[in-house]
Amino acid sequence: MYQNILVPIDGSETAGLGLHEAIQLARTLGARIRVLHVLNKTPFIADGATPVVIDDLISQLRSNGESIVHEAATAARAAGVEVQSSIIEALGDRAGEVIVAEARDWPAHLIVCGTHGRRGLKRILMGSDAEYVVRHTSVPVLLIRARG
Repeated sequence: MYQNILVPIDGSETAGLGLHEAIQLARTLGARIRVLHVLNKTPFIADGATPVVIDDLISQLRSNGESIVHEAATAARAAGVEVQSSIIEALGDRAGEVIVAEARDWPAHLIVCGTHGRRGLKRILMGSDAEYVVRHTSVPVLLIRARG
């Protein structure tokens, strides 16, 4: 049924809840998971920002992403789940677009992701990658909401 479970992670509490759910599901089904971290390298313009500053920021984001992926893979292995990990560096693409493409290309049978459940102005300003994924993928999606 669901042998390949894609789990987008960003280091947030809700992503961690999604990872936990995916690990439990994978254990039950004898499935494997792929944890995916999207590093968006879209340049931003700020007063005084120099290429060196931007390169340092991207390097820090990359290092942070590697830590997030390592911790997630370690948790899956500790639970006895086969895990692959992937960091995709995107330039201009939303995380949701990258997740949908990865689900198609891997191929994933299920996507498990945390969602912040933003509404109103916050959702308009910050967008919703989870909503994008649900609307644009042909793969079933299990959304895990924030506690609260």
